[in-house]
Amino acid sequence: MRVMKFISLAVILIMIAAFAVVAQTTPAQTAPTVKHVPISNTASNSGKEMFNSYCAVCHGITGKGDGPAASAMKTPPTDLTALAQKNGAKYPAAHVAAVIRGQANTPSHGSQDMPVWGPLFSSISQGHEAQVQQRVTNLVQYIDTLQAK
Repeated sequence: MRVMKFISLAVILIMIAAFAVVAQTTPAQTAPTVKHVPISNTASNSGKEMFNSYCAVCHGITGKGDGPAASAMKTPPTDLTALAQKNGAKYPAAHVAAVIRGQANTPSHGSQDMPVWGPLFSSISQGHEAQVQQRVTNLVQYIDTLQAK
């Protein structure tokens, strides 16, 4: 009977030791992070191309806020397809332009996660305000096409 208790105790200790070793060798799950990369120069006359290059990583190709980096964001990306819906069926173009330029108070744009695009557009346009305005206008117009009907 003592031998059985000794064997049982030995088996339990071996199992505990094995679990401890497995727990130490299993990599810890880390939260996803947003990788910040330098802005690339995309054609200023294509709102869709700019959206896909600059916005889709967080907002998703369809604008619903389901981009590949969305899960790493502290504040979930806005569903851009619902902007008009949330504004009495009228697309708030001026507000969207202000958000892009960094002139509107929004919880996510301007945080560490979400850049303010106005100054970044200015940097890739060598400060030419007309080109910055063209970029913002074309991007705002493209986001308008994403609105839920």
